[in-house]
Amino acid sequence: MTDPTKPTLLIVDGHSLAFRAFFALPVDTFVNAQGQHTNGIHGFLSMFINLLKNEKPTHVAVAFDVSDKTFRKEEYPDYKEGRDATPAEFKGQIPLLKQALEAMNITVLEKDGFEADDILATLAKRGSAAGYDVLVVSGDRDAIQLVNDEVTLLYPSVQGVSKLKRYDPAAVEERYGIPPEQYPDVAALVGEKADNLPGVPKVGEKTAVKWLTQFGSLDAILAGADGIKGVVGQNLRDHIDDVRRNRRLNRLLDDIEVPVELDQLELVAADEKAVRDIFSELEFRSLLGRVLTAMGGEAPAGESAPEQPAAPAVEELDAETLAGWFADPERPVGVTVVIEGGLPVRLGLATADAAVEAAWSDEVRGAVAPWFASDAPKVLCDAKTQVKALIRAGVEVRGLANDALIAGWVARPAFPDKTLAHLVDRYLGEKLPEADPAQLVPETDGATPGQLSWYALRVADAITAELPEGSRRILLDIEMPTLLALADMEVAGVTVSHEKLSTFSAELGDRAAGIALFAYDEIGREVNLGSPKQLQQVLFEELELPKTRKTKTGYTTDAAALADLQAKTGHPFLEHLLRHREATKLKQIIDGLDAAISPDDARVHTTYLQTGSQTGRLSSTDPNLQNIPVRTEESKRIRAAFEVGAGFDTLLTADYSQIEMRIMAHLSEDPGLVAAFNAGEDLHRFVGAQVFGVDPADVTPEMRSKVKAMSYGLVYGLSAFGLAKQLGIEQKEAKQLMMGYFERFGAVRDYLRASVEKAKEAGYTETIFGRRRPFPDLTSPNRVLRENAERAALNAPIQGSAADIMKIALFGIADDLRPLRSRLLLQIHDEVVVEVAPGEADDVERIVSDRMQGAAQLTVPLSVQMGHGRDWNDAAH
Repeated sequence: MTDPTKPTLLIVDGHSLAFRAFFALPVDTFVNAQGQHTNGIHGFLSMFINLLKNEKPTHVAVAFDVSDKTFRKEEYPDYKEGRDATPAEFKGQIPLLKQALEAMNITVLEKDGFEADDILATLAKRGSAAGYDVLVVSGDRDAIQLVNDEVTLLYPSVQGVSKLKRYDPAAVEERYGIPPEQYPDVAALVGEKADNLPGVPKVGEKTAVKWLTQFGSLDAILAGADGIKGVVGQNLRDHIDDVRRNRRLNRLLDDIEVPVELDQLELVAADEKAVRDIFSELEFRSLLGRVLTAMGGEAPAGESAPEQPAAPAVEELDAETLAGWFADPERPVGVTVVIEGGLPVRLGLATADAAVEAAWSDEVRGAVAPWFASDAPKVLCDAKTQVKALIRAGVEVRGLANDALIAGWVARPAFPDKTLAHLVDRYLGEKLPEADPAQLVPETDGATPGQLSWYALRVADAITAELPEGSRRILLDIEMPTLLALADMEVAGVTVSHEKLSTFSAELGDRAAGIALFAYDEIGREVNLGSPKQLQQVLFEELELPKTRKTKTGYTTDAAALADLQAKTGHPFLEHLLRHREATKLKQIIDGLDAAISPDDARVHTTYLQTGSQTGRLSSTDPNLQNIPVRTEESKRIRAAFEVGAGFDTLLTADYSQIEMRIMAHLSEDPGLVAAFNAGEDLHRFVGAQVFGVDPADVTPEMRSKVKAMSYGLVYGLSAFGLAKQLGIEQKEAKQLMMGYFERFGAVRDYLRASVEKAKEAGYTETIFGRRRPFPDLTSPNRVLRENAERAALNAPIQGSAADIMKIALFGIADDLRPLRSRLLLQIHDEVVVEVAPGEADDVERIVSDRMQGAAQLTVPLSVQMGHGRDWNDAAH
């Protein structure tokens, strides 16, 4: 420990610790509204605050590397070569970290031509000579050489930057068997992989320490190298120059010019306004109070105070008392359902100032079921799983007022928080009490279900209060009723025939095996057609085909690259390989579906991901129903396995026709497109007639196919190059097609241009209903990032509006079906599937048609196509 009677100088290797913090904390959890990742900054500052609190330094400095152009690099150009590229998410964090430190009045030091370690070494020498206790914080083992009676190294442990190992001279000798000043001699012999300094082959740490103990110094070892026997002796003699170079480079310079006096490093109070400004940009609510307190100031009133409010004590209630707890039907109540085996086992409830709990039982179910089925406002976090458990227990859920997790996603669709703890940290500036799962007997108890409900209630309110009006409508009026509809659909599931799937899977297995034999014949031997490494050897070495895109593991063999290669070369092996992949992939899809059939009811219960996209589109998992092929013979075989369940008459399918093009017509207000849709014409035939200058009757299938690809491509920012590649035509022809399109549909061109410019100004796109999607990269200096953002921004309002329309239709259908036995089963792409009970077909068809066509009022009609059948394929339309 440091001497309390002496001043203490704390010097930190900023880049080293921030980089370690980056890998210690989840990347996607720490992202601000501008899309800037901040996990390295957050981890560094959390550690730094703890250092100030625990070590109580009187003087502080943080050193950073300027670049890799140092004197070491000049002497040895391969110094630190071969390191992995800096992760894109880490870039930009160091400048912001420096801003945060400067706002805290912490001296930040850097020097051209030298490394941060040289600054640390110089300050450590000056500090110890001036009578300071010196604490060096670094994740670079070269800093071990600085340790002496006045200098202690704090080195990150395997647990990360939150736990630091103290190295004084005794600790270094205990760990390495040599005094600190000899550690660079060991490193010179062994080498340092991180710095790309190769050591003596077969000489490890033990051998190096043994030699130093025997000879007394590195110079003596090298002078006596001729007397060292065996392979290691010869290796040493062969690599003496490397050892000498390593020793020159790993010596930290302790006499460089650092333009600061020690007394200028004295710790002073932070600049409160500057700290608040930078922390607001970084969205570090919970750190603000801790920083200001650690820096000798006070947390600002009403903002992130270090003393967070205590969760209310939890009262255990029986069923009778619980029934009387819902006296006020207007009072929002936080809810947490603890689940085991898919069913409730405990219930936690909370208001703004009270929390209660009850063990689940038939009596408790009877007491709470009327309240859950009422419109009384209920607030949960990650509600769908809990709602499903209640449905299985025979409890209907209505009145879902908010879901904290979905609210967080609406606020930050690109980087949503994944847990209640993260939401509490971001929006309340508090820490959710959590037990340490690594401790057998946790030192801290986690929040109980009632207290979790209290946090969920508060954080949902905090998030919703920050949302703009349009986003608030999306959350409350679209996402919440959609959640309840999805929960019902997931519990219901859909009947799937194991016999049909297993039969098809076996056929595909035989097909793949037969195709593989043809592929082997082409190259004269068997290979693993699923092994990229073996395929690289076959394609680029044996067959000498043109090289594809280079990757870290060789030339890519992904499907797109091989399809291009096959188009260029027409090689029969590639044709067989692609057919084999197609059969294998299809078999994997079918086997996944088959494995997901529940043995209890022969139905598949997919899980819909409501927060799985930035546009608002739903996706599904376990199994993924979105990856079932569309409009192929194979897709018909798969869809035929989805059957009507026992006690129901038929399946009804309904999907939107050309919904994205209709939204394009509405948003662009292009007279030609609007007129075509309002007249009920075949859009692509109409557009083809305009583009090619012929009568609609003279538009050939090829013409129609080209304009269809172009129309949809424009919505996704497709370039002339991309269109040419997609259609297999010359780029010149593709460009002429696009020019002809825009000459006749100029409002589409104007809308697309204006939408990107508007998004650049606002920083986000917006759907017809107000759903926002941020696009910080629209102003990025990186051309690739900027152009990718521009293409995505073109489509976001259109695809997002389509997602909103489908959700409005979905929960509308679900609500109207409640008095009937018929039920919604699936929502995939732009289609819904309903299981129709006997005698209800006409009512169901009317409900579905009215709700889907009436989901939005556009300048063009929403067209819906419907069909009936005993299975999903038969119900196609």
